[in-house]
Amino acid sequence: MLQLPRELTYRQARSCLVQLRPQVQAFDGAQVRVDASGVEVFDSAALAVLLACRRTAKAADKQLVVVGLPQGLQSMAALYGVDGLLTDASSPS
Repeated sequence: MLQLPRELTYRQARSCLVQLRPQVQAFDGAQVRVDASGVEVFDSAALAVLLACRRTAKAADKQLVVVGLPQGLQSMAALYGVDGLLTDASSPS
């Protein structure tokens, strides 16, 4: 499982994405799981990183599954209308 950092704001977004993209592409299996439970400090850039990872996964014929998305990020995703794009395998469909 891939792990997001504790802090993911516009300041860390680019370097985080540079690290995550190749990991998503090289991930073994059809489902790439990303653990967001450790994210404590974030802004909308965190969603941008996750959506970019989703695009990378989709281009590699994989599904990105985000687990442990903090409530604040869930609310932000819902506000922006992208909550359905950040699938949590433990959530009922």
